[in-house]
Amino acid sequence: MKRAALVGCGDVAVIHFEAFDAIDGVELVGVCDTDPNALRWACDLTGAPGYGSVAELLEIAQPDVVHVATPHDQHVNVSLEAVAAGVHVLQEKPLAHTVEDGQRLVDWHAAALARMGPATPKVGICFQNRYNVSSQQLRRLLDSGELGAVRGAYASVVWTRTPDYYQVKPWRGTRARSGGGLLINQAIHTLDLVQWFLGEVVDIVGHVATNKFGDLIDVEDTAEMLLTHASGVQTSFYATLTAPQHRPVELELDCQNAYVTLRNGLTVAWHDGRAPQVFEERKVPSGGRTYWGVSHELLIRDFYDRLDDPEPFWISPAEAMKSLRILKQTYERSGL
Repeated sequence: MKRAALVGCGDVAVIHFEAFDAIDGVELVGVCDTDPNALRWACDLTGAPGYGSVAELLEIAQPDVVHVATPHDQHVNVSLEAVAAGVHVLQEKPLAHTVEDGQRLVDWHAAALARMGPATPKVGICFQNRYNVSSQQLRRLLDSGELGAVRGAYASVVWTRTPDYYQVKPWRGTRARSGGGLLINQAIHTLDLVQWFLGEVVDIVGHVATNKFGDLIDVEDTAEMLLTHASGVQTSFYATLTAPQHRPVELELDCQNAYVTLRNGLTVAWHDGRAPQVFEERKVPSGGRTYWGVSHELLIRDFYDRLDDPEPFWISPAEAMKSLRILKQTYERSGL
């Protein structure tokens, strides 16, 4: 039985609690938050004991794995405190609110691997959309070569937000705490998929803007970019939180042998006249928001399954740094 604990009892915590209930061999032994109301909610929901500090949680609950779901500016400090105690860490995205802070965790992980090898505590970052049916099938098709050369790509994240979203939790709209807005909070999952599918991003042209919520926040609610990958392929990327309703996330690849559309599943329209292939996305009930997708449990289950593997978890701090650098470079090009 693996002993799990969670630090940060905000909105996304419910997804982790659902996974603990669903996965055999995992016991929730503690929750932690500095907000008494959030801590009380988590304790009432799960029946787990609550702690007001990470140090107290680690000392008394003695977890094997700590799940980190705090605001962005607290991610790295909590993760480093846990791994220093020899505890595995599964951390929500983003890696950090700044590149410099994220590099602290990347450097610790690299040094620990060099010193401790397979005994290094596992560190994973929650980019759960890599576990979607559509993502797994597209990765398989790209690896197989069936699609032929990729000639170009398009991606969009067109969602909506209300003033309440920022007023209830002001850190979301503050660059000093969140590290940014739309790109680091919402579109980062799609940026991660784009670079995972198409490779390293070596050049970025684009900018961000605050078109709707400028009187509330000092971060962006809209962004557009042209990303150039190491292969020379370019991705046109657009994201906004100003739409009246959520639209499905879209990712399209113009390939030599097919046109591929990721939108609530995956559709492969072959150029040779074959009938289109359609891969439907999984659907499961959850207390979380629908746009979070349904793959958190798969990622969490996989993380626990790999705890005894000698290799690091595949979505590592260094891997998570890639999407953080893309969005931070976009901010720099916008003068932020």
